[in-house]
Amino acid sequence: MRLLFIFCLLISSQIFSQEDSNARDYFNNGDFEKALYEYKELYAKAPSNLTYISQIVSAHQQLEQYAEAEAFLLKLLERVNYPAFLVELGYNYQLQNKLEKANTAYNKALASINEKPSNVFSVAKSFQNHVLLNEAIAAYENAMTLNTEFNFKLQLAQLYGEQGNIEKMFTNYIDFAEANPVALGTIKKAINEFISENPETENNLLLRKILLKKLQQEPNLIWNDLLSWLFIQQKEYKKAFLQEKAIYNRELLSLDRIEELALIAANDDKFEEAKEIFAFIISAGHDLDSVLEANYNLLQIETKLSTKENYEAIDLKYQELLKQFGTFSQTLKMQIAYAHFLAFYKNETKKATELLEKVLELPLTEIQQAEVKLELGDILVLQEKFNEALIYFTQIQRNLKNSTISQQARFKVAQASYYKGDFKWAESQLKILKASTSQLIANDALDLKLLISDNKYEDSLQTALKLYAKADLLAFQNRVDESITVLDKILAEHKTEPIMAQALFKQAQLFTLKGQFAKAEANYESIIDNYREGVLIDDAYYMLAELNENQLNNPEKAKTLYEKIIFNHADSIYFVEARRRYRALRGDAIN
Repeated sequence: MRLLFIFCLLISSQIFSQEDSNARDYFNNGDFEKALYEYKELYAKAPSNLTYISQIVSAHQQLEQYAEAEAFLLKLLERVNYPAFLVELGYNYQLQNKLEKANTAYNKALASINEKPSNVFSVAKSFQNHVLLNEAIAAYENAMTLNTEFNFKLQLAQLYGEQGNIEKMFTNYIDFAEANPVALGTIKKAINEFISENPETENNLLLRKILLKKLQQEPNLIWNDLLSWLFIQQKEYKKAFLQEKAIYNRELLSLDRIEELALIAANDDKFEEAKEIFAFIISAGHDLDSVLEANYNLLQIETKLSTKENYEAIDLKYQELLKQFGTFSQTLKMQIAYAHFLAFYKNETKKATELLEKVLELPLTEIQQAEVKLELGDILVLQEKFNEALIYFTQIQRNLKNSTISQQARFKVAQASYYKGDFKWAESQLKILKASTSQLIANDALDLKLLISDNKYEDSLQTALKLYAKADLLAFQNRVDESITVLDKILAEHKTEPIMAQALFKQAQLFTLKGQFAKAEANYESIIDNYREGVLIDDAYYMLAELNENQLNNPEKAKTLYEKIIFNHADSIYFVEARRRYRALRGDAIN
């Protein structure tokens, strides 16, 4: 009997849910008469359901049955003391332009908060639903005065933002963050919609002024945190560093935030600022891992900025650091980096290989061994000893199945096979990697697979594809000038083949690497002019836009190019960033 009761209850619940769905569908489709009938039926069964009440009132208003809506609301107010219905009644009068009656109802709703401050929740929400912002603000502020335990700063900030009162919006967001430090990330995200990368815009100046005033009046690390964040958005990394140092000097807990700032600056090619920050981390000597990581990153920057004349000095730095800290598992990253430097920059492959083989004798985890073997494989590819490299990559795949580093090794197998012209085997490996858990590996695998599949059938000898693979290998080997020469050969001898666009694009990237920006620009423009229907068109627009913005000092042209992606290539992977850069160049707030 009990089971039968439960079954009947479930059936009736499903029917009720279906009726609710029917009413909602009628309303959303604009069939308000049918929606009103359905909601009245539902209301008869559940007279306390606020959704049904709201929808009945809305349906009457959509049908311009204001008298019926008024009668319904007045009857409700006789039955239950729920001040939010006064707001609904006032709005019903407002729709009829009966403003005096509307204001009377609104004032009664606001007055109810004086009697019972908790009424603010339903009253303010009802005002917000009808975009009655001034009234909603008055409700929240009054309730906070009456009950100091209430904190509606977040809601007030959002309302002031909608009104365009940016100063009050910033102040309320900041006050809310002070009382709720755990919400700092959410506050930053909200504020970010109203500032730009330009430190001289009105909103940026206003936010900075408010925060500096807060810092002077009452020191609090939250103000340093928000100032640092603002300076990072404005790419003023030295100023951000001052704030981060202030936080660190007060807490002395971790250098993670300062290290993150240094990496942001380095990724933004602000190398001098990054070097200064990494040097501070080293001098602070907080812990061995931080010091080692900072030294590692400093050497990467110095290597990137150096010419061959400085390589000996960098070599000596590596030797000194490894002598200072020792050659054990904790310095593994530094040892691998030194081997990479020896092989790829000084062309001392034998010395690099011997160093790594010695490292493999250390007590390492399987993951650490794999990291060493990946570098050993790369050095063998550098020497064009592909079969030996494949042995290392295959060992990693076998020992660490389904791991990210195993997928990385599989990609390197495909890449090595591609370099030596074994396109069929490379393609078979790349097909598997398209489903990689690492998005970066999956994207790289897809790009290489498309390159091979789009060009392998054009010529039975695959001459152009082999030449392109050779150029790719030369670029991997840091032989940039030779790579450019091979790409020139493709461009001169294979003008009718689809690989032309790819060759132009690759060469443009190499020109940019060498600082030959005018040549890079010409290549990107050639792709745009001649291969408009190709898969690289959005890449060319974006890279050319970046080139004009960052190297050629032509922001107007960059803006036009970003605009091309926004309006003509909405499915591009560059769409979101292109829109952000376009808005920043136009002076809009960054979303």
